[in-house]
Amino acid sequence: MFFFISKIIAFLLSPYTWLFGGILYLLKKLWNTPYKRWMLGFTIFAYVISNSFLVDEVVRAWEYNDDNIYLKTTKYDLAIVLGGMGRIDERQQRFDFTYSGDRLFQTLPLYFQKRVGKILITGGSGSISKPNQREAIYIKKYLKSISVPDSNIIIENNSKNTYENAVFTKHILDSLEFKGSILLVTSSFHMRRSLAIFNKAGYKNVTPYVTNKISGLRKYEIDHCLIPNVEAVETLNIILHEMFGYMTYKAKGYL
Repeated sequence: MFFFISKIIAFLLSPYTWLFGGILYLLKKLWNTPYKRWMLGFTIFAYVISNSFLVDEVVRAWEYNDDNIYLKTTKYDLAIVLGGMGRIDERQQRFDFTYSGDRLFQTLPLYFQKRVGKILITGGSGSISKPNQREAIYIKKYLKSISVPDSNIIIENNSKNTYENAVFTKHILDSLEFKGSILLVTSSFHMRRSLAIFNKAGYKNVTPYVTNKISGLRKYEIDHCLIPNVEAVETLNIILHEMFGYMTYKAKGYL
């Protein structure tokens, strides 16, 4: 009983529940006015973008699916892990992993199982005001703290976007005369663009490995299919941002 009550309370406390409730109230108040159609359209829009089932379908169509690499025994000489995995804690001078930190945490088991020889972290600073706070440097410190030897860590810490991830990393690998197999690791929603960029940059023998997948098996539960959820709005924002990024990179000739 407590479980169900906690779910109801969580729903009622959500700011989006208040917002959507306010939209329904305005719709009722404006129903017999000239603004009826506008308000009805806005209400439908607010419901659609917050419907978890509908958003999941959009995500499912966009997300890249790999070939169940985790369940296999294939070995790779190098794992290239794309940055954007968190933020730097200036006070403690450490790296705080966020949602996309799954890129690294899915790679580490493969490394410790000796399915990956070396780990390359690519990512500089995404901050205009703090260009010296470079992600790859902090992640290297983290890797060394969990007993990954310096000899098995390569970093590229100048890139600011996915295109630079690919190009700058290619310069490093070419300088090392690297010719081995590569496991490209990034989030499932980001892989479609990343793989296309890396292929265009001239990489050979690259296998995609997706992490932090958003969509799973289709669910037909009442709350998932019918009840508005602010997390669906956040997810849709991520996917639309990635789609726009893909089209922009396509127009610029990066992929």
